[in-house]
Amino acid sequence: MNPTATQTREITLTVNRQVITIQADPNSPLLFALRNDCQLNGPKYGCGLGECGACSILIDGKTARSCSIPLKAAIGRQITTLEGLSQNGQLHPVQQAFVDAQGAQCGYCLNGMIITTTAWLDHLTERPSEADIRNALKANLCRCGTHLEILDAVRLAVANKFPEADSAATRQPQTNQPQQDQTSTNPLEENSPWNRF
Repeated sequence: MNPTATQTREITLTVNRQVITIQADPNSPLLFALRNDCQLNGPKYGCGLGECGACSILIDGKTARSCSIPLKAAIGRQITTLEGLSQNGQLHPVQQAFVDAQGAQCGYCLNGMIITTTAWLDHLTERPSEADIRNALKANLCRCGTHLEILDAVRLAVANKFPEADSAATRQPQTNQPQQDQTSTNPLEENSPWNRF
């Protein structure tokens, strides 16, 4: 037997509230199983190093980079992809905000932007600042330069969750503004929420 041959075995995962069983190498990236075996195209292959955010998913409600997580690490966890955010035919509020704000160009980075925003907003108990929003997204890369539209979409999602008197101001693009401090005043429990589940 070739010791370098790929060792596949039966693996059971919980993905988008459904239990699935696949035959795969437990050391292969979780991303490959989601895309190839589960036919879920929300998470994208970007850098392959867990740096760009295109492959982001939720594991037990926390953002994780599926390209750098071995399949075996997700066994027994609740995995949610972009496809699993919507329920009963209704888009998740963050997804709807991106639609309403037209926060897309090519769309390749949107999976990571939406997944990250969803996990971040779920942790918040009070309205975040502009610096908080930018800090939450700073590890997700967009090569098209759609940052202003993406920020508008996240501001809209924030305004919808925290409908206060100044919500209209939050929806406005923050153009021609000086660079703001990127330090969050409402950090998550972990400085790096991905791959820390």
